Amino acid sequence: MDVVQVMFSGLAVGCVYALIAFGFVLIYKATEIVNFAQGELMMMGAIGGVILMQWLHLPFLWAALCAVLLMAGLGALVERLTIRPVLGRPQFTVVMLTIGLGYLARGVVTMIPGVGTDTTVLEAPYRGTVWEIGGVMLGAEHGIIILVSAALAIALYALFHFTLIGIAMQATSQNQIAAYYMGIPVRRLNGVVWALSAAVAAIAGLLLAPVTFVHANMGLIGLKAFPAAIIGGFGSLPGAVVGGLTIGLVESLAGFYLPEGFKDVAAYVVILVMLVIRPRGFFGRKQGKKV
Repeated sequence: MDVVQVMFSGLAVGCVYALIAFGFVLIYKATEIVNFAQGELMMMGAIGGVILMQWLHLPFLWAALCAVLLMAGLGALVERLTIRPVLGRPQFTVVMLTIGLGYLARGVVTMIPGVGTDTTVLEAPYRGTVWEIGGVMLGAEHGIIILVSAALAIALYALFHFTLIGIAMQATSQNQIAAYYMGIPVRRLNGVVWALSAAVAAIAGLLLAPVTFVHANMGLIGLKAFPAAIIGGFGSLPGAVVGGLTIGLVESLAGFYLPEGFKDVAAYVVILVMLVIRPRGFFGRKQGKKV
């Protein structure tokens, strides 16, 4: 039974990794930029939920909804003010810019009184609740993470395959210049992608917050989500799910069976093995661009 609980916990954490990896994949597919501030977007979403609940006394669901919408707006604003002006510059420049944005986000959050320098708890209504399934006691926080992540993955799949904006995103990810000449508003679409990526990161933060504590450095979890995106195949949404779940399960099982300390390096061991065996990841493949 202990193993089942450990695996259930690992799946839940893996879902959080998958949601953050979604952000990496979405932005990379649209702009071929790796956004290393994705973890900080998750952190700011969780901080936003805490502020709305503690300062404005909003119920959890309203606070979560407002935090997601605010983060979507912030994602679009960041793209417009900082990313769009440097598009076309060397990739190293853009990557360093996103790293700098991550440091800036952590610095701004630490200046918020009562939240930035403290460890805070997001009091979700289901926090501390236990589900009993087949004689196994499972935390409701982990169950909610898995259910919401599954629903969000299905929604994103439907968005990309059955809506005009999703088809436009796929075309843009293949060839931005050709998409532009076909009448697709590429710049506006990039803003939408950043907004969507920030919103998904905020959801990940709000789901993780009741399980762990909210603090300015919780965005460093993005360093675990990046290997998840690579393991699944960078640029593949299904790969982000598989990679996130793989990292989550490996971490949990390593923490349960192996000596202390192995859990922290398990993700990077997995990525090294994957780069040797299958460098493009589970779902990665070499293909030409097309529209």
